[in-house]
This record gives sequence, C-alpha cells and structure tokens, in this order.
Amino acid sequence: MYRPPGMSVRLKLTLSYAGFLLLTGAMLLAAVWLFLLRYVPDEAIHLTDGFVPNQTDLLRAFTPAATLVLLFLLVVGVVGGWFLAGRMLAPLNRIGVAARLAASGSLSHRIAMPGSRDEFSELADVFDIMLGRLESHVAEQQRFAANASHELRTPLAISHTLLEVARNDPDRDVDALIARLGTVNTRAIELTEALLLLSRSDRRSFAREVVDLSLMADEAVETLLPLAEQRGITLDVTGEPARTIGSAGLLLRVATNLVQNAIVHNLPADGMISVHTDVRQGAAVLRVENTGNMLSPALLSTLLEPFQRGSERVHDNDHAGVGLGLAIVQSITRAHDGTVHIEARPAGGLIVTVWLPVAPPETPQH
Repeated sequence: MYRPPGMSVRLKLTLSYAGFLLLTGAMLLAAVWLFLLRYVPDEAIHLTDGFVPNQTDLLRAFTPAATLVLLFLLVVGVVGGWFLAGRMLAPLNRIGVAARLAASGSLSHRIAMPGSRDEFSELADVFDIMLGRLESHVAEQQRFAANASHELRTPLAISHTLLEVARNDPDRDVDALIARLGTVNTRAIELTEALLLLSRSDRRSFAREVVDLSLMADEAVETLLPLAEQRGITLDVTGEPARTIGSAGLLLRVATNLVQNAIVHNLPADGMISVHTDVRQGAAVLRVENTGNMLSPALLSTLLEPFQRGSERVHDNDHAGVGLGLAIVQSITRAHDGTVHIEARPAGGLIVTVWLPVAPPETPQH
C-alpha cells in the first residue's frame, strides 16, 4: 500500500513536547501579567525617598527577559523532546525490525525485550509468542507438505510400476492386476480424503451445533463392531451424555478414528477397548482405552504427528491406514477449541482422552 511521505513519529513527539513546554511557559508569563502587573499603575509614581517603577517600566524590563525564557524553553523542548522521544520509541524500533525480518521470511528472530513490564514490553512479548507459534505452524505445514507429497507419490509410483509390468508381460493375470490397482487406488483416495478433511478442520470452515459425544461414540462403535469381532476384540461403551458445540460430522470422525485406531493397533488379538464419555471439570470428555503392546515414550510423543503409524505397534498392514488418524483427531479437536491427551497404559496399550468445551445447558421451553 502506497503512503505519501510524512513526519516521523519521533519528530511529531518532539514538536509536541516543545509546543507543550512553550505553551506552559507562556501561560506562566500570562499568569504573572494577569495577577501581578495589571495591578501596578501606569502613571508615574513620585516618592520623596526614591524611584518606584510603574507598569510601563516593569513591562520594558520584563519583556526581554520573558522572551529569552521562552526561547530557552523552546530549545530545551526541541532538544529534550528529541532525546526523550528517541528513548521512548527505541522498543518500538526493535519491534519494527523484528516485524520486517518476519515479513522477509525469518521467523526465528525474537525481540526479547529487556526491562520491566510496560506497554511496549507486553507488545514485544505478544509478538514473540506470535512469532513462535507462526514458526511452529510453518514448520509443521512444511513437514506435512513433504510427507503428503511422499505419501501421495507412493501409490502413484506403484500404479505406474504395475502398468509397466502389465505392458511388458501381456500374459500376466489381469484379474490380479486389477485387484492390486484397485487396492492402490483406494489407498490414494483415502489419503486424499484424509488430507482434505485435515485441511477443512484446520480452516474451521464448518457449521456448529449441539453434539452429544455419547451418541457419536455409540455410532462409531456400531460401525466398527464387525472389524472388532473379526479380530476378537471386546468393545465396551459406557458413560453419560456429554454435550459440546461443533460439527457432528467432524466429531463423529474423531470418535471413529479413535475406535478404529484402538482396534487396528490392539495387539495381540483378543484384546479389549473401552469407550467412555462424561462431563468433568467443565468439559465434555471422550475417552478411548485399548489393550496392546507396551509403548515407548519416544513413540508416544509422535503419535499425533501426521503420517505417524506407530510402527512399533503394527505388525500387519491390512488396516494400517494412511497415518493421519490421530493427526485428524488432533486437528478437529483443536478446531473445536479442545485438547487431546495421550498416555500409555501401564499394562500395555494406549489411552486417548479428548477434552472439548461443554455446551451450555438447554433452556427449558415454557
């Protein structure tokens, strides 16, 4: 945006200081005139024992001195104002340098404003926090884009290889080739849909309504019950209504992803999954607990990262997914102003707890 050149803030403050000081001096001189000199008679005063100055004599002696005082105040105001304005605006200059570096793409710079707490230091601290979050978000987006490119390239490369093999070997089993291409294509579609869902939740572009997490949990369990029975896993749903505000479709995806993740990674077979909803500490809570192998702290800290499949837990790839299940849970929960907490069960397995703002109580109809 083009802006015409103008006076700097420092110059404006300097002129303001000087003008204020000059105005104060003029008001003091005016007070002297109003309350002192106007009561002195202008006629000549004759006394037998000496000379008494009249009003004209006092003005003739007072005016040059008053003029010099005003000039001195003007100089002091300009010099002192310029110095004080520079001192006051120095923190703002540091913030401006940091803002220009951030605009040029350097997000690692921090202001780190020294000194006691004031308006400028608070602004600098908020700016540093913003830079930190922005740097983290940009790094996460870059990492996600790189991972997404890699993950999308894999099924395309497999499809290309299968087609090249079929071209070089016309006698190859066509049905097996079609089945394999269908599997690869399905995986690519699932990955694309997951990426779109992740982007949608990050933008928070969804309508909000009252949603009961207990109903979402029941629907997710009912949908995935055949898969759990196929693996010999027991599903236990308990709890009470837990109402929150958000998208029913996205929150159903949260419950579905958590239950599916618990089923897929519930090793060895014949395990147990507990799904529980309730309201506690002013939040609507969805808790999914599953048995399984022991999890290392290093793996636990990465499970919410995109494309992290928990390789230490998965021994078959039939339902390994695309590595975005818990990342989608994290993104949707964050878009609903909630948090996700992950902890390892002492006996092995995982506990994932989703905390969402509780919906206000319904107003009774009269």
